[in-house]
Amino acid sequence: MAFMATPSQDLIVARPEGLYCPAGDFYIDPWRPVDRAVITHGHSDHARWGHAHYLAHTLSEGTLRQRLSADIALQTLDYGEVVEHHGVRLSLYPAGHVLGSAQVRLEHGGRVWVASGDYKTEADGTCAPFEPVRCDTFITESTFGLPIYRWPTQPVLFAEINAWWQRNADEGRASVLLAYAFGKAQRLLHGVDARIGPIVVHGAVEPLNAVYAAAGVRLPATHRVTELDKGQLQRALVIAPPSTQGTPWIKRFGADAVDAFASGWMQVRGTRRRRGVDRGFVMSDHADWPGLMSAIAGTGAEHIRVTHGSVPVLVRYLTEQGLDAQAFETEYGNEDAADQLPQDVGEEPPA
Repeated sequence: MAFMATPSQDLIVARPEGLYCPAGDFYIDPWRPVDRAVITHGHSDHARWGHAHYLAHTLSEGTLRQRLSADIALQTLDYGEVVEHHGVRLSLYPAGHVLGSAQVRLEHGGRVWVASGDYKTEADGTCAPFEPVRCDTFITESTFGLPIYRWPTQPVLFAEINAWWQRNADEGRASVLLAYAFGKAQRLLHGVDARIGPIVVHGAVEPLNAVYAAAGVRLPATHRVTELDKGQLQRALVIAPPSTQGTPWIKRFGADAVDAFASGWMQVRGTRRRRGVDRGFVMSDHADWPGLMSAIAGTGAEHIRVTHGSVPVLVRYLTEQGLDAQAFETEYGNEDAADQLPQDVGEEPPA
C-alpha cells in the first residue's frame, strides 16, 4: 500500500502524475505530463517528455536535451545552489548515480525532505560522488534492497574485467561487453586499461560519451567497427547496449567473440546463464545493500519513504530498526537497459 498523506502533513505526496510537493506546486520525476517537473537524472524512467517546464542539474542538460528535445524549457542548478518557489527552498546534491544525477532537498515550514532519485554510494570517477544530506524525511530507492546484493569495489571489478579482456585478446577473440549506454558504458570506458587493445563502441554510446567528455570526464579513444581491420577487431573490447545481443552488428566481431554482461543482477546465480552470455560482471549504478544502509543512516532521517525495488523488504527491515518506514508507490523502474532483469531474480523492474 502506498503512503498517502495530506499536504498539510508532508512536503511530498504520491499522486497519479508522480511525487508532488503541494506547498511548491511542482513534481519530482513525474511519469505523466505536468506544468513543473524537477528531474533527478536523465534515465528514461525519471526524465520523460511532455512537461511544460523542467529543472535539473547543470550537467544533466546535455543528456536531457539529447533524449527529450533540444528545445525543452529547462532551468538548471549547480549542486548546493538554492532557488525558492512558493516559499519552498529547493537545492540539489550529488547522487553518484550518473552524470548530473541529483538528490532534491526541499525545506519548508521548518521541515526538510530529500528525494534521492537513484543513487550509488561508491565514487566511480565519472560523476560527482554521493553526498549524504541531513533531513527529517528521506525518500530512497530499493532496486537492490536485499542483503544478498554487495558490489565488488572499483579496483576489484576492473581487475576482473581487464584480465578477461587481456585473456581474450591473447587468444585473438573480441570481448563484447553489454552495458547500458548511459552511465554504465562510460564507467566501463573510464575504468578499463585501454593499453590492452582498441575499444569499439556502439552508435548508441557515442553521443553520450560526448556529453561526458564535454563535462571533463576522462574517456579513452574509441572506434567504430568500420575503422578497424580484422586483426584489430580480434583484440578489441566492444561496449554495446544489451539490445544489440544477437544482432548483425554484434556478429561482425566473429563467431569466436566472447560476450559478457555488466549488471547488478549478475550477483544472482543463474542470471548469466539466462542471459546467454559467457561471463557476468557484478556492476550497478544503484546502491547495494550496504550502500542503502549507509546512505539512510547518513541522512539522520527518522522518516523513510521507499520507492521502486524490494520495497516490502526494506520497509520491514527499517521498521524493525525503529524508523518510520513506509512505501511510496511509483512508476519508476522501466529504463531500457542492462539492469532490467527482474524475471531472473523475482524482483520488480529496477530503475
